[in-house]
Amino acid sequence: MPKVLFALTSHGQLGDTGRNTGFYVPEVAHPAEVFRSHGWDIAFVSVTGGNSPRDGVKDGDTVTEAFLASHEQQLADTPTADTLDPADYDAIFYAGGHGTMWDFPDATALAQLAARIYEQGGVVAGVCHGPAGLVNVTLTDGTPLVEGKQVSAFTNEEEDAVGLTDVVPFALESALIAKGAKFTKSDNFQQFAVADNRLVTGQNPASAAKVAELVIAELA
Repeated sequence: MPKVLFALTSHGQLGDTGRNTGFYVPEVAHPAEVFRSHGWDIAFVSVTGGNSPRDGVKDGDTVTEAFLASHEQQLADTPTADTLDPADYDAIFYAGGHGTMWDFPDATALAQLAARIYEQGGVVAGVCHGPAGLVNVTLTDGTPLVEGKQVSAFTNEEEDAVGLTDVVPFALESALIAKGAKFTKSDNFQQFAVADNRLVTGQNPASAAKVAELVIAELA
């Protein structure tokens, strides 16, 4: 069966705010349900391994509750990218959460793993702040993965709307554009996802399941 690797942040502090952050659990749980319903296997990796900090769990989200109940052991002991073989995966999915803004861009082993999955014919995906991990993914020929491709992510306007423009270490939309991405987006917090030559990205949490659907379509 096809296999998707969810990449998770290991960063748990929201700058100097005193607030906790981590990977945004619904942005994994809802896509995971889409993949599962299509017969895909699911695995996890994180920047430093072990138990990744979590954010975004809300009462009444039964999909997320079921996901956590069935994957607790895997989430408690995630491997690091340097221990994994890219040949084992058909896609890598960078999950969001504000923590990604601090550790995804400099996660060299994770970026190398994503580039190898892509160059073997797989799909690279990300949603919301997850595309922070794409900023420094470089292909063998030295080209940034996002260069010349349609890409979406949490927008500068959305960051401003949640009051964190001066907290995050950089503006994600601007960083992707600087790498040559053709940044594309919808209105704040509306579902929006785009696929371009096996690169699939979504704008915000509402787009997470759609990203999974597009990943599956890219490999169909």
